Amino acid sequence: MIRVGMGYDVHQLVPNRELWMGGIKLEHTLGLLGHSDADVLIHAICDAILGAANMRDIGYHFPDTSKETEGMDSKIILKKTIDLIATKGYHLVNIDATICAERPKMNPHIPAMQQCMAQVIGCDSDCISIKATTTEKLGFTGREEGISAYAVALIEK
Repeated sequence: MIRVGMGYDVHQLVPNRELWMGGIKLEHTLGLLGHSDADVLIHAICDAILGAANMRDIGYHFPDTSKETEGMDSKIILKKTIDLIATKGYHLVNIDATICAERPKMNPHIPAMQQCMAQVIGCDSDCISIKATTTEKLGFTGREEGISAYAVALIEK
């Protein structure tokens, strides 16, 4: 049996925070605000994976009201998400994701993001497609108020 899930996440850009994307730290003057490390790419991917398995979303499994998840590295959330779907007999087939950000430029960092997440998941980096786009200076992303990410995941039992 194969199933597909879709995920979306957004976080606000603020000063005095680190910018984590796809499990790697990027140099930037702003970082993403959130309860965990606010890695929008991993959060969107986790929601896609959980959705495909009909296991709700990351907010259900990793609530932003919990001290345990405060400041949590999103790579831990990703690993636990893979472990969660395994309890229902599923494994990841592939991910297709898009990051929406004006700055910093994401393209130079995509191979490192793929390698990092593949290592966490235990899959080939070729199973993780990541694309980046701007919003042509439109909306909250275009005004550099935040970064968003979309993801689709295919899982198989």
